[in-house]
Amino acid sequence: MADTLIRYIEAKPFNMVSVHPTVLLSIVDHYNRVAKDTKKRVVGILLGFYGDKGVLDVTSCYAVPFEEDLQEPEIWFFDQIYHEKMFNMMRRINGKEQVIGWYSTGPNVRLCDIHINEIVRRYNSNPCFVVVNVQDENLIGLPTSAYYSQEEVDDDGNLNRQFVHVGSSIGATEAEEIGVEHLLRDVKDASQGELSKKVSEKLLGLKVLVNKLKEMKDYLEKVVQGKYRYNQAIINNY
Repeated sequence: MADTLIRYIEAKPFNMVSVHPTVLLSIVDHYNRVAKDTKKRVVGILLGFYGDKGVLDVTSCYAVPFEEDLQEPEIWFFDQIYHEKMFNMMRRINGKEQVIGWYSTGPNVRLCDIHINEIVRRYNSNPCFVVVNVQDENLIGLPTSAYYSQEEVDDDGNLNRQFVHVGSSIGATEAEEIGVEHLLRDVKDASQGELSKKVSEKLLGLKVLVNKLKEMKDYLEKVVQGKYRYNQAIINNY
């Protein structure tokens, strides 16, 4: 363990995870440096604070050395010592930021993730887990999926922890909004007319709607098939 232990955080309830643009940029950079053009993923720690109205603000992050056997999902390594040393250096820069969770570039939740989550629970009683999709170039909608874990009783009466999906969004401070606006202004196609822009935005909105409808259809079909347990809270959301 590191010389200075990280203070344990008693988590507050949250119903939304707001990921800041600088965090997404850091995660993409981590993936490009370590795992681009491979089947690997990268993992790291999320820092931030609990905001108002149940919003969890993810304001910073850092990479953590991570290895896993793609053939044997139960074999993996998360460098906890590096994580603690890194956090102790980070908090000298911003003492207000807390360990609020961890990230993975997924693109999906894997079998060992609930066990990695248990490691992060040593520093936060209920960490968020954010999966960032950095591989799908044709991605429509947000590239983030957020989760937290809770105890559930399985069909055999055993008590286990399972991930529960929670809403996510992209949030930014005023300074970050200005920086992103300038960035978008630089990459935007100046030759595209106003009418073309409006049509493109409408098409994008329709594609997002179609994807959401397909997601709902797939979920309901799996519930009927018995692959997912019936959950009234999720059904009500649909």
